[in-house]
Amino acid sequence: MADTRIIKVGALARVEGEGSLSIKVRDGHIKELHFGIFEPPRFFEAFLKGRDFREVPDITARICGICPIAYMLGASQAMEDILGVSVPKPIRDLRRLIYCGEWMESHALHVYMLHAPDFLGLADALELAKVDRTLVEKALRLKKMGNQILEVIGGRAIHPVNLRIGGFFKSPRRDEVRALEEELKWALETSIATVKLVGGFEFPDIQQDYNFMALRHPDEYAIHEGRLVTSSGLGFPVAQFLDHVDEEHVPWSNALHGFARDGSAHHVGPLARYNLNYDRLGATAQAAANAAGLGAVVRNPFQSIVVRAVELVQVCEDALALVRSYEEPDAPFVDAPLCAGEGHGCTEAPRGICYHRYRMDQDGAVLDARIVPPTAQNQKVMELDLTKVVQANLDQPDEVVKWRAEQAIRNYDPCISCATHFLRMDLDRE
Repeated sequence: MADTRIIKVGALARVEGEGSLSIKVRDGHIKELHFGIFEPPRFFEAFLKGRDFREVPDITARICGICPIAYMLGASQAMEDILGVSVPKPIRDLRRLIYCGEWMESHALHVYMLHAPDFLGLADALELAKVDRTLVEKALRLKKMGNQILEVIGGRAIHPVNLRIGGFFKSPRRDEVRALEEELKWALETSIATVKLVGGFEFPDIQQDYNFMALRHPDEYAIHEGRLVTSSGLGFPVAQFLDHVDEEHVPWSNALHGFARDGSAHHVGPLARYNLNYDRLGATAQAAANAAGLGAVVRNPFQSIVVRAVELVQVCEDALALVRSYEEPDAPFVDAPLCAGEGHGCTEAPRGICYHRYRMDQDGAVLDARIVPPTAQNQKVMELDLTKVVQANLDQPDEVVKWRAEQAIRNYDPCISCATHFLRMDLDRE
């Protein structure tokens, strides 16, 4: 009789939404693996229809409490695309600065609190605090620095209220922004030390031939603007995103699975950004990456923790430069007369590209909405990683298989709530 091993993860706790993992092994080989999300649909795209276009950034921000800026700026860019609005450099700089703050708080939390315990042999951040309280305090201080940037520019740290289409309701005062400088100096030095720390971790030996996709900008490490590029050599404007990417329903998940229209699974997020934009990193971030043993190409998903730390260096240095050069803009926003049309926007959330497309009528009412978040795009490639990782560990006890599967999912930081020991695994043998 064939040896069948069935691993069922009934619920993934502490992830963005509700998920499950099902693995069927026959004669030592994986026959079926499904990473599913069974959280009920949230219908954001549906209830945006008929709303005033000015409401869209604030409504879409509620999709994620960790990355509200990603949704607010993507939605704003799409509406500005319809209206023909081009924001001046001072407003653009403020947008990049507040986005740096979002990356700082998200990356710091993930690197230290959610992912590092895996590599240190600890159960969770609480155990890490018992072993090295100072390390956890540094992590919280880094996260607080990011939150402070959101508060100064956006009005509050969670779902900022000062952003609007065309810019901001109110420009922050010069002294408020400049007051961030000293703490950012500390954050930059701490981020460099973070790269050194996580670069010394031991990583499973796995290399994946990913089809990366990310924004790319001619002058900077792309965060909130750019063209889309892929590792297969494609390059196209944001407006052509849906010509190259689509989504599909799968029976085991309520979340749509994103895929490239050539049929391949594409990978978005830190590894994609790094591999497609290494030459756009600043000298300090490149030096930190090189010192940690990273080259210009990284295809080990477990090294994503090091890449996130390198990006932390980048945004700390960017934020420091923007704070030092800040001057209040002549006007906090650019306005434009209403018109009907279709617009597109795309930014790099900490977890990858987040695309928006809207159509509105001449009165400013939304006719249609399409939002493609990074987590949906990465589901297929996460299953590919899980297949390779689980297969390599099938000769190990069940708890080891479970732990490696948890770690492989955490490589993608699906959400802040994706914390340690979130798999409840039942093993059924025949």
